[in-house]
Amino acid sequence: MDLGLKGKVALVTGVGSQTGFGKGIALVLAKEGCDIIGSDIDFTGAEKTAAEIKSLGCKAIAFKTDVSSFAQIQDMVNSALAQFGHIDILVNNAGGSTPPSPFVDTDETKWNTDINLNLKGVLYCTKAVLPHMISRRSGKIVSISSVGGIDGVPTGTTYGAAKAGVIAFTQGLAKELIELGINVNCIAPGLGATAFYDNMGPELLQMSRDMQAKGLTITPEDIGNTVAFLASDVSRRYVGQCLSVRGIT
Repeated sequence: MDLGLKGKVALVTGVGSQTGFGKGIALVLAKEGCDIIGSDIDFTGAEKTAAEIKSLGCKAIAFKTDVSSFAQIQDMVNSALAQFGHIDILVNNAGGSTPPSPFVDTDETKWNTDINLNLKGVLYCTKAVLPHMISRRSGKIVSISSVGGIDGVPTGTTYGAAKAGVIAFTQGLAKELIELGINVNCIAPGLGATAFYDNMGPELLQMSRDMQAKGLTITPEDIGNTVAFLASDVSRRYVGQCLSVRGIT
């Protein structure tokens, strides 16, 4: 199936991890012919991803950006537009979680970290790119939520709440923008074969390794393929949807 993405420009956040969803998304889009604007607070990792994309024959640029800072996001978008001229696709992938703990033991510092990174980062990036897309009456926005935003996350309650917010934001924004030619959808991945669980404590790390050994975890390419579908006109009738990519029932 030709997804018709050749020549499109995609902004993908959170591309620094060399085993993460962001890099997988960026590589799949590049293989479909997209030029890539990649951002991450880990600039060295973002540069490595950009170099790999260039080796595929696509244009790529890396930015060091903290998605919890609207000023940094706006500067990145302005610079990217100056260099590429347009942004056709926004993938709000950057995210993460504080270590698991019962909610009663958490405080505002933990809440702010989870919400700023996972929800406000999506709001900031969307806000920065949206005026450009509206002026062109064209665009695709795909945000990465989590099955935790659907099912809830014991000992990760604020992370789950932030990811649920991403789903609600997607559904509301999609209704606002569909008549302006802009599609908005999101993806809720299940347990991924990434480094997400490396700092989540020994029990969750072992669970992740056990699931990977059974081939039940989601790969970065799995999420990249789903993003490519939602970023294409093949999915133009998908409006405000949250596609759950779990690998298990």
